[in-house]
This record gives sequence, structure tokens and C-alpha cells, in this order.
Amino acid sequence: MNAPTDRAETFRALHQAGCFVIPNPWDAGSARMLARLGFKALATTSSGFAWTLGKPDNGVTLGEALAHLRAVAGSVDLPVNADFEGGFAVKPDAVAANVARAIETGIAGLSIEDSSGDPTAPLFVFELSVARIRAARRVIDDHGGGVLLTGRSEGFVVGRPDLAETIRRLQAYADAGADCLYAPRLGTLDEIAAVVSAVAPKPVNVLVGSDFTTVAALADLGVRRISVGGGLARVAWGAFIEAATEIAEHGTFSGLARGIPFAEIDGSFARDA
Repeated sequence: MNAPTDRAETFRALHQAGCFVIPNPWDAGSARMLARLGFKALATTSSGFAWTLGKPDNGVTLGEALAHLRAVAGSVDLPVNADFEGGFAVKPDAVAANVARAIETGIAGLSIEDSSGDPTAPLFVFELSVARIRAARRVIDDHGGGVLLTGRSEGFVVGRPDLAETIRRLQAYADAGADCLYAPRLGTLDEIAAVVSAVAPKPVNVLVGSDFTTVAALADLGVRRISVGGGLARVAWGAFIEAATEIAEHGTFSGLARGIPFAEIDGSFARDA
């Protein structure tokens, strides 16, 4: 198993040129399967993990999140980026303290987002949002600077799809020390291109949650990193619900025939043991 510092260096190098996909497992098993498929790095998903606990997205505790990061990072020999939500705190100093705890789990990177959870003011005010990124940067530097910091602006997620404001925030997060920038759910390729241009030369992560583009198309726009968020978890839940609903409503089992053969999936994990 590579040391956390080695994985952090590998993760940083991936952002220097080209474009790579960083898929999102929701537990150690899905992480190991993605590693077997040849991906170069992985990222946790707050929603995918929360659903494994029977909770909604953003419903897990800091302790639960830290244990999950430790489990996923410890299950693979790949860099793992943490979806660390809003840092599980509001004030910058508290965010910094929680980031310090996240670094100890063995992750290679983490993101801090600016959504507040308040429906009336769904984004933290600009100055506070920047201060939170700056605090995360400070504590990462205090720990040696290896962990890659992604600054996320959530306007397009929380009902404030203002491209100019999103770019203003991402540029400020870059100035505050974010290594990578991320605005989930940008609506068009033109908006993605605008963000890439506005924060260059800093790398940009793009979320792909549906079949609206390709890796090649995003690479042509200058995107460095592509994640799928809870997308893979939703696919898994969809197959599960479809098969279970058939059993509950019709008493038939055809959905189970579409599952991966036992020997194939069990054998994959046996080879990892």
C-alpha cells in the first residue's frame, strides 16, 4: 500500500495535464471494484455514503464521515479525494480543525463547499466562504501541504444558478489557496468552458450525472477532472429497487437474473484479499 504522502503526490500530478475521471464509490467494496477497473484515483460521494446509512445527503455526522474516509482510503492503493461537504462547520477555525482530522484518515485531497443549508440564504456570504477556503488552505499547509484542496461553489445545486457569481466565487477560492475548482451541475458546455477559462491555469472538476457529454468533449474544453457524484450509487440503487419491487408486487424474480454472477463478483474480491 502506498503511503498517504505518495498518493497525495500522485494525485497532484494527475491535475497537471490531460483529463481523468475520478469515479465515486460509496464503500470499500465499490472502491476496490473501481480500482480493479483501472481508474487512477477515486472520490467519495456524500450522497452515496449517506444512503448506505439510511440518511439523506448532508445528513451524516462528522464522526461517521471520518470513519468512512478512513475505510475507503484504507481499502485501495489509489489516491482518494474526500467529499467533505461544508467542512462540517460554519466558522473558518472550526472548518480548519475538521480538515486537520480529515487529513489524518489518509486521503489525498478534499473539497470544501459554500452551501449553507439555509433555504433562505443557501450560500454562505462571499467573505465567509472565502475565509473558509483560506482556513482549509492554512491547515493543509501546516500538515505539509500535500493534500489537494478543491473549492466548490454550489449555486447551481441550491437554486442560485448565477454563472457570474459562481465564477467570482471560484476565482476568489483560487486566490485563497484552492488547488482545484468545482461548480457542480453547470447546465451547459458553454458554462463549463467559461469556468475553465475564468480560473485558468487552475484545474477544474466537472460533475457528470447524466448522459450529456463525453470525456473527450470535456477534455477538449480544458477540463482536468471529471467526477460522477452519486451517479454510480443511483445506478446501483435503481437496479436494487427495480428487482425488489418486482418481488414485492408480482412475486416474480426475473430482476435477479440481471445481476452479476456470484462467482464473478466474489472472485474479484478474493483476488484482492
